[in-house]
Amino acid sequence: MNKFWIVLFHTYLTKLRTKSFIISTIVMLLLTIGLTNLPRLLDLFDKKDSDVIGVIDLKGSLYEPFKAQVNAVNHDLKLKVIEDETKAKKLVADKKLTGFIILDQDASNMPQGFYKANSLSDSSISNDLSAALTGVKSNLAARELKLTPQQIANISSPAGFKKTALEKDAKTEEELNQARGLVYILLFVIYFSVLMYSNMIAMEVATEKTSRVMEILISSVSPVQQMFAKIIGIALLSITQMILFFGVGYFFIKQNLGDLNGGFFSFFGFGSTNISTVIYAVIFVLLGYFLYATLAAFLGSMVSRIEDVQQMTFPMTILVVIAFMIAMSGLNNPSASYVTVTSFIPFFSPMIMFLRVGMISVPFWQVAVSILILIVSIAVLAIFGGRVYRGGVLMYGSSKSLKDIKKAIQITKNT
Repeated sequence: MNKFWIVLFHTYLTKLRTKSFIISTIVMLLLTIGLTNLPRLLDLFDKKDSDVIGVIDLKGSLYEPFKAQVNAVNHDLKLKVIEDETKAKKLVADKKLTGFIILDQDASNMPQGFYKANSLSDSSISNDLSAALTGVKSNLAARELKLTPQQIANISSPAGFKKTALEKDAKTEEELNQARGLVYILLFVIYFSVLMYSNMIAMEVATEKTSRVMEILISSVSPVQQMFAKIIGIALLSITQMILFFGVGYFFIKQNLGDLNGGFFSFFGFGSTNISTVIYAVIFVLLGYFLYATLAAFLGSMVSRIEDVQQMTFPMTILVVIAFMIAMSGLNNPSASYVTVTSFIPFFSPMIMFLRVGMISVPFWQVAVSILILIVSIAVLAIFGGRVYRGGVLMYGSSKSLKDIKKAIQITKNT
């Protein structure tokens, strides 16, 4: 057992000190800091003079109502009366105006506008101007029909519409929206964690075989002990990285909590995170990791060149991608039958069962059954993988096909 711990900590410490791990960790930490300080960064880059829009009122009676509507739509948008189009074009060319709008009337004596600018890439300005002009048109139409302000308000106000879930523990619409955002983020965490760390194990095994270190290791440590030592060693590495990411993220969210209310962070559920969702995320990340890591370890043991790792682990990668795509499509309808069924399939359940428990009320027995199936699958895969690994580490030469699993098992029987 002492040799098992030696291999475990050797794997952990060796990977911890690699340049690729240090650089990727620093990059991800900077990304985390940037994301949690997003409101301040946006304010920093958005510090500019207000947009000024020139207004050419051909009828002489549309500017004032138009100005009132613009102030209601976007009070940061400034208007300036311009006498003619030639002057307006010169001011735009000199960067003194963002653009200009010509106010006129159509054949029905209703207001219409012609907006001109050097670039139409900022659609928010033209959308605001269009909304303001629509407001002017609505008011003029209401005046012609001799409608009272109350009648106008009644016509323009949306119909009352409320949604109520009949299930006892069903989430409200607001809770679903917040859960959807948080689950969306955590699904990406599960996806990249499972994919990145399991591939890291396959690369580790292939590297040792390439450098012939494996021949020394198998003479002193059993292949099965090696496999599980590497799996747990990389697991500790992933936990170290996750603690850093979430620790830094939590610190900066707490520091900027006042700036993170509403908008982006409200949508993604950071204001009212359910602790059970986070706990389930941790459980399914770990179970998903051990499932795919065991698979990756014995697949990596069958290749002799690092270049062949990607080809050998490609089927495993496809399984992760399929699970992720099902989870993404299930965000809008987590109660769909295909989501329910696939949440019990071991290679899909880390993401899809997590999606269900994060989005809707799932009976505990279903979650327990899914976790139990995952644990049993990991155990079965570990037993089978141990047999393949024991023979696979002794295989050298070209090996790029899953058909070589049978050959690896045969070598195990003969040793």
